[in-house]
Amino acid sequence: MKAIIKQNAFVRFIIVAGFLYLILFLVYQFVVKKYTFYDQKFIGSIINSAEFIVNLFGVKTFKQLQKIDLQVIGLDGGTGVWIGSNCNAITLFTLFAVFVIAYPGHQKSKWWFIPLGILAIHFLNILRVIALMFINMYANEYLDFNHTYTFTFIVYAFIFWLWMIWINKFSNKNSSPAHEN
Repeated sequence: MKAIIKQNAFVRFIIVAGFLYLILFLVYQFVVKKYTFYDQKFIGSIINSAEFIVNLFGVKTFKQLQKIDLQVIGLDGGTGVWIGSNCNAITLFTLFAVFVIAYPGHQKSKWWFIPLGILAIHFLNILRVIALMFINMYANEYLDFNHTYTFTFIVYAFIFWLWMIWINKFSNKNSSPAHEN
């Protein structure tokens, strides 16, 4: 089994990525989410960023931020959208980072590519929240579909695209494991 893992890059990637994701997911679920307010603070930053961008275009918003479970933003006159911990994209940041870490490549490149990718995913998530605010206000009947399907597809496709950029441009596919550091 050990020889298969060493010889087969795909098997090695799946095992390393699966293990890393499981560890980080468990830390997030049972430590960060349970014993800290980082989730709420991060959701607050998403709401504040969405509000800032929408207000730049002269559109008035309202928001309601509380420490526990009440994080809403919307356009004035609407009902707003609730931003929960599943919507803050932290698990998506983890997924992206794990994919890049588990795939061969130079560590120096990973140190800048992962944070830039996370920032790009974060910005896309803020744009997603803004879009949902407008859908909620002007075409509420499409809110659930877009939230569940359209934006899920867009975000995961974006993460896949970023990973493909990593693989094709920055991973240095020809490097041997000894040259990855």
